[in-house]
Amino acid sequence: MEKSELQKIELDAIVKFSTDNIVITDGNGIVLRASPNSLSIYGTDSSSLIGKSVFELEKSNIFSPSVTIEVLKQRKQVQIMQNTTTRHTVMATGIPVFDEFGEIIRVISFSHDLTEIQNLKEDYEELSTKMAKYQSEIQQLREKELSMENIVFQSKSMQKIWQLIQRIAKTDASVVFLGESGVGKNIFAQSLHKESLRKEEAFIEVNCGAIPESLFESEMFGFEAGSFTGANNKGKPGLIELADKGTLFLDEIGELPLSVQAKLLKVLQEKKITRVGGVKSKNIDFRLIASTNQDLEKMVKQGKFRQDLFYRLNVITIIIPPLRERKEDIVTLSHFYLNKFNEKYKTNKFFHPTTIHELVSFDWPGNVRELQNMIERLVITSEGKTILPDSLPFYFQNAHPETLDSLHIDELKERGKTLKEVLEEVEIRWLKRASRQCKTTYEMAAYLGLNQSNVVRKLKKYKINEKTH
Repeated sequence: MEKSELQKIELDAIVKFSTDNIVITDGNGIVLRASPNSLSIYGTDSSSLIGKSVFELEKSNIFSPSVTIEVLKQRKQVQIMQNTTTRHTVMATGIPVFDEFGEIIRVISFSHDLTEIQNLKEDYEELSTKMAKYQSEIQQLREKELSMENIVFQSKSMQKIWQLIQRIAKTDASVVFLGESGVGKNIFAQSLHKESLRKEEAFIEVNCGAIPESLFESEMFGFEAGSFTGANNKGKPGLIELADKGTLFLDEIGELPLSVQAKLLKVLQEKKITRVGGVKSKNIDFRLIASTNQDLEKMVKQGKFRQDLFYRLNVITIIIPPLRERKEDIVTLSHFYLNKFNEKYKTNKFFHPTTIHELVSFDWPGNVRELQNMIERLVITSEGKTILPDSLPFYFQNAHPETLDSLHIDELKERGKTLKEVLEEVEIRWLKRASRQCKTTYEMAAYLGLNQSNVVRKLKKYKINEKTH
């Protein structure tokens, strides 16, 4: 077999069995050879392509655009993307073949079908779009969850307050939170901001009782360079200015000096602010939220709070009830903070049922803040995994009024009994009752809500027959 015939067989095999589509043209763009898979990719079988001009085939949208034409124009290797009549996406690479005189005598093009890859890409993009949507929804849920991070409740009164916050959050109405110290007014203010349309902007919290009156004006309104001795030579924006587009939260607004109250009222009316020592005013846009544990209406009557500012603030008033008026929230909050501090201190403690009863029975003058601090202390200081009531600082002083009543306190007082002696009698009665009903000091400890070691110690102290350990 001659060498030329062998080369022809080899070339035919390459064209026939190549996974790519191969098209070979002469120097004028006339198709000389084409792969059998032309039909599936270009919609025309190879026999219909042979002898045709690539210029004609491009006009017929069979090769669109034609890589061979680009090679003939540019006289160099070219790579392009093609969209075929069979809706295939093809990456075509054309390579020129030159003779000894530098003339193009052949153009060989390799077309790789990328339809599957393109479909995968489109599927990926669609999936990415869906993922972005899901991530957005998850983020919204996280933000909603975050907004309630430290707001835990079961009571109907708190449910109504939370529903009200969600209704007014999207508005720009001024809101005043009223309530005793420690009820969580600042947490509700933060949640209101996070539920609002301004949630992406700043939340500036100002404790009106913590800034000295002499510095209040410059801190609130800012100052221009050199406006007073010791001032920053570049000036400084005030807290109101920093809240632009966001939310300004004035905590304990009842402590706001009268001189500043007048300026704040002007800012609320004109929506403009002028720094101390400045002459130019600046447009300002913020939502005002305030809180106080004082009776502002009473302060107005006493001349300690401006009436016009009071009416300006008093658009929506939300009263946060003290913890003692929503006992059902104490259990929920106690377990919430227990889980939080267990995680913080790498512990696994839990409440004895009697401890929960004592927590619910207490009045909590410091409200949620006091409860939170108490739970943290219990997690840190209590012995063993079970948090027993004797770890509570108010245990025996607050926990058993009904037992004290049963001892006829007036009678004990007439007999000259001191408080210490009365409490000892309470302990003795409880210990004797537990001794009769329980078989071991461990059972007595569970019954009394004490540590077993404490039970043994008290039994010895009062010389009560000890149970088996």
